[in-house]
Amino acid sequence: MHTTTGVFVCFEGGEGAGKSTQAQALATSLGERGFQALLTFEPGDTPVGQEIRRIVLDPATGEISDRTEVLLYAADKAEHVDTVVLPALARGEVVITDRYVDSTLAYQGAGRTLAVAEVERVARWATHDLRPHLTVVLDVDPEHGFGRFAERDRIEGESAEFHHRVRAAFVAMAAADPDHYLVVDAGRSAAEIADDVLTRVEPLLGQARR
Repeated sequence: MHTTTGVFVCFEGGEGAGKSTQAQALATSLGERGFQALLTFEPGDTPVGQEIRRIVLDPATGEISDRTEVLLYAADKAEHVDTVVLPALARGEVVITDRYVDSTLAYQGAGRTLAVAEVERVARWATHDLRPHLTVVLDVDPEHGFGRFAERDRIEGESAEFHHRVRAAFVAMAAADPDHYLVVDAGRSAAEIADDVLTRVEPLLGQARR
Protein backbone atom coordinates (compact mmCIF):
# COMPACT_ATOMS: atom_id res chain seq x y z
CA MET A 1 0.00 0.00 0.00
CA HIS A 2 1.26 3.45 -0.93
CA THR A 3 -0.43 6.60 0.32
CA THR A 4 -1.76 9.21 -2.11
CA THR A 5 -0.13 12.03 -0.16
CA GLY A 6 3.30 12.46 1.34
CA VAL A 7 6.50 10.60 0.57
CA PHE A 8 7.87 7.67 2.55
CA VAL A 9 11.64 7.06 2.45
CA CYS A 10 13.39 4.35 4.44
CA PHE A 11 17.08 3.80 5.21
CA GLU A 12 18.22 0.22 5.73
CA GLY A 13 21.51 -1.59 6.16
CA GLY A 14 23.76 -3.37 8.60
CA GLU A 15 25.33 -2.06 11.77
CA GLY A 16 27.54 0.99 11.35
CA ALA A 17 26.40 1.69 7.80
CA GLY A 18 25.59 5.34 8.49
CA LYS A 19 21.81 5.17 8.24
CA SER A 20 21.17 7.82 10.88
CA THR A 21 23.70 10.18 9.28
CA GLN A 22 22.12 9.87 5.85
CA ALA A 23 18.56 10.12 7.15
CA GLN A 24 19.48 13.35 8.91
CA ALA A 25 21.24 14.68 5.81
CA LEU A 26 18.16 14.06 3.67
CA ALA A 27 15.86 15.69 6.22
CA THR A 28 18.12 18.74 6.34
CA SER A 29 18.29 19.04 2.54
CA LEU A 30 14.53 18.79 2.20
CA GLY A 31 13.95 21.29 4.97
CA GLU A 32 16.21 23.76 3.20
CA ARG A 33 14.02 23.35 0.14
CA GLY A 34 10.88 24.14 2.10
CA PHE A 35 9.51 20.62 2.52
CA GLN A 36 8.07 19.29 5.76
CA ALA A 37 10.32 16.34 6.60
CA LEU A 38 9.71 14.07 9.58
CA LEU A 39 12.77 12.17 10.77
CA THR A 40 11.92 9.01 12.70
CA PHE A 41 13.32 5.56 13.50
CA GLU A 42 12.59 1.99 14.55
CA PRO A 43 12.50 0.53 17.07
CA GLY A 44 11.67 3.04 19.77
CA ASP A 45 10.28 6.31 18.40
CA THR A 46 7.05 6.08 20.39
CA PRO A 47 6.52 5.70 24.16
CA VAL A 48 5.46 2.07 23.65
CA GLY A 49 8.36 1.55 21.26
CA GLN A 50 10.87 2.80 23.83
CA GLU A 51 9.95 -0.07 26.13
CA ILE A 52 10.10 -2.57 23.29
CA ARG A 53 13.51 -1.22 22.21
CA ARG A 54 14.82 -1.69 25.73
CA ILE A 55 13.70 -5.32 25.75
CA VAL A 56 14.98 -6.31 22.31
CA LEU A 57 18.32 -4.47 22.38
CA ASP A 58 19.50 -4.59 26.00
CA PRO A 59 22.07 -7.38 26.43
CA ALA A 60 20.61 -7.89 29.91
CA THR A 61 17.47 -9.30 28.28
CA GLY A 62 19.43 -12.42 27.39
CA GLU A 63 18.00 -15.14 25.20
CA ILE A 64 14.43 -14.83 24.02
CA SER A 65 12.49 -16.92 21.53
CA ASP A 66 13.08 -15.93 17.91
CA ARG A 67 9.33 -15.77 17.37
CA THR A 68 8.94 -13.56 20.42
CA GLU A 69 11.53 -11.22 18.93
CA VAL A 70 9.59 -11.05 15.65
CA LEU A 71 6.39 -10.18 17.49
CA LEU A 72 8.06 -7.52 19.63
CA TYR A 73 9.47 -5.79 16.56
CA ALA A 74 6.08 -6.08 14.85
CA ALA A 75 4.41 -4.44 17.84
CA ASP A 76 6.86 -1.55 17.64
CA LYS A 77 6.12 -1.14 13.94
CA ALA A 78 2.35 -1.23 14.43
CA GLU A 79 2.51 1.55 17.02
CA HIS A 80 5.00 3.55 14.94
CA VAL A 81 2.97 3.38 11.71
CA ASP A 82 -0.37 4.11 13.38
CA THR A 83 0.78 7.02 15.57
CA VAL A 84 3.71 8.56 13.67
CA VAL A 85 4.08 7.53 10.03
CA LEU A 86 0.51 7.50 8.70
CA PRO A 87 -0.51 10.81 10.35
CA ALA A 88 2.57 12.54 8.88
CA LEU A 89 1.92 11.14 5.42
CA ALA A 90 -1.70 12.29 5.65
CA ARG A 91 -0.35 15.79 6.28
CA GLY A 92 1.67 15.52 3.06
CA GLU A 93 5.04 15.35 4.78
CA VAL A 94 8.16 13.46 3.73
CA VAL A 95 8.62 10.70 6.29
CA ILE A 96 12.21 9.52 6.62
CA THR A 97 12.70 6.47 8.80
CA ASP A 98 15.85 4.76 9.99
CA ARG A 99 14.81 1.07 9.64
CA TYR A 100 11.45 -0.41 8.72
CA VAL A 101 10.01 -3.76 7.58
CA ASP A 102 13.10 -4.83 5.64
CA SER A 103 15.12 -4.86 8.87
CA THR A 104 12.69 -7.39 10.35
CA LEU A 105 12.94 -9.53 7.22
CA ALA A 106 16.75 -9.34 7.21
CA TYR A 107 17.47 -9.69 10.93
CA GLN A 108 14.62 -11.80 12.28
CA GLY A 109 14.02 -13.66 9.02
CA ALA A 110 17.38 -14.29 7.39
CA GLY A 111 19.51 -13.61 10.47
CA ARG A 112 17.52 -15.92 12.74
CA THR A 113 16.93 -18.35 9.84
CA LEU A 114 13.16 -18.19 10.27
CA ALA A 115 10.84 -18.58 7.29
CA VAL A 116 11.01 -15.12 5.74
CA ALA A 117 7.55 -15.41 4.19
CA GLU A 118 6.03 -16.03 7.63
CA VAL A 119 7.93 -13.14 9.18
CA GLU A 120 6.82 -10.91 6.32
CA ARG A 121 3.14 -11.74 6.83
CA VAL A 122 3.39 -10.60 10.44
CA ALA A 123 5.30 -7.42 9.58
CA ARG A 124 3.02 -6.46 6.69
CA TRP A 125 -0.08 -6.96 8.82
CA ALA A 126 1.40 -4.82 11.59
CA THR A 127 2.12 -1.97 9.15
CA HIS A 128 -1.10 -2.12 7.07
CA ASP A 129 1.15 -3.25 4.19
CA LEU A 130 2.43 0.33 3.97
CA ARG A 131 5.54 0.32 1.78
CA PRO A 132 8.14 3.04 1.25
CA HIS A 133 8.28 4.90 -2.03
CA LEU A 134 12.06 4.45 -1.80
CA THR A 135 14.27 2.28 0.37
CA VAL A 136 17.96 3.21 0.52
CA VAL A 137 20.21 0.27 1.41
CA LEU A 138 23.59 1.33 2.76
CA ASP A 139 25.73 -1.70 2.01
CA VAL A 140 28.62 -2.30 4.39
CA ASP A 141 30.81 -5.26 5.24
CA PRO A 142 29.83 -6.31 8.79
CA GLU A 143 33.42 -6.34 10.03
CA HIS A 144 33.93 -2.78 8.82
CA GLY A 145 30.64 -1.58 10.31
CA PHE A 146 31.43 -2.97 13.73
CA GLY A 147 34.65 -0.96 13.81
CA ARG A 148 32.47 2.11 14.45
CA PHE A 149 31.15 0.84 17.80
CA ALA A 150 32.81 0.86 21.21
CA GLU A 151 30.09 -1.37 22.65
CA ARG A 152 27.50 -3.65 21.07
CA ASP A 153 23.84 -4.08 21.90
CA ARG A 154 22.06 -7.42 21.98
CA ILE A 155 21.61 -7.62 18.18
CA GLU A 156 25.00 -6.14 17.29
CA GLY A 157 26.57 -8.83 19.48
CA GLU A 158 25.36 -11.65 17.22
CA SER A 159 27.86 -13.73 15.24
CA ALA A 160 29.60 -12.63 12.06
CA GLU A 161 27.64 -15.32 10.20
CA PHE A 162 24.38 -13.80 11.43
CA HIS A 163 25.35 -10.35 10.16
CA HIS A 164 26.54 -11.68 6.80
CA ARG A 165 23.11 -13.30 6.33
CA VAL A 166 21.52 -9.96 7.17
CA ARG A 167 23.66 -8.15 4.61
CA ALA A 168 22.88 -10.69 1.89
CA ALA A 169 19.15 -10.36 2.60
CA PHE A 170 19.18 -6.57 2.19
CA VAL A 171 21.03 -6.83 -1.12
CA ALA A 172 18.68 -9.55 -2.40
CA MET A 173 15.54 -7.55 -1.54
CA ALA A 174 16.92 -4.53 -3.38
CA ALA A 175 17.88 -6.59 -6.43
CA ALA A 176 14.35 -8.00 -6.64
CA ASP A 177 12.70 -4.55 -6.80
CA PRO A 178 15.17 -2.00 -8.22
CA ASP A 179 12.48 0.59 -8.95
CA HIS A 180 11.89 1.07 -5.23
CA TYR A 181 15.46 0.64 -3.95
CA LEU A 182 18.77 2.45 -4.09
CA VAL A 183 21.84 0.47 -3.02
CA VAL A 184 24.91 2.50 -2.17
CA ASP A 185 28.37 1.58 -0.97
CA ALA A 186 28.46 2.81 2.62
CA GLY A 187 32.23 3.17 2.33
CA ARG A 188 31.88 6.19 0.05
CA SER A 189 31.95 9.70 1.47
CA ALA A 190 28.85 10.84 3.33
CA ALA A 191 28.46 13.80 0.95
CA GLU A 192 28.55 11.59 -2.15
CA ILE A 193 25.97 9.23 -0.70
CA ALA A 194 23.71 12.12 0.31
CA ASP A 195 23.85 13.52 -3.24
CA ASP A 196 22.85 10.16 -4.73
CA VAL A 197 19.98 9.78 -2.28
CA LEU A 198 18.63 13.27 -2.98
CA THR A 199 18.78 12.61 -6.73
CA ARG A 200 16.56 9.53 -6.29
CA VAL A 201 14.15 11.28 -3.93
CA GLU A 202 13.64 14.42 -6.04
CA PRO A 203 11.23 12.85 -8.58
CA LEU A 204 8.95 11.81 -5.69
CA LEU A 205 8.59 15.24 -4.16
CA GLY A 206 5.67 16.33 -6.33
CA GLN A 207 3.29 14.63 -3.89
CA ALA A 208 4.81 16.24 -0.79
CA ARG A 209 3.66 19.43 0.88
CA ARG A 210 5.88 22.50 1.21
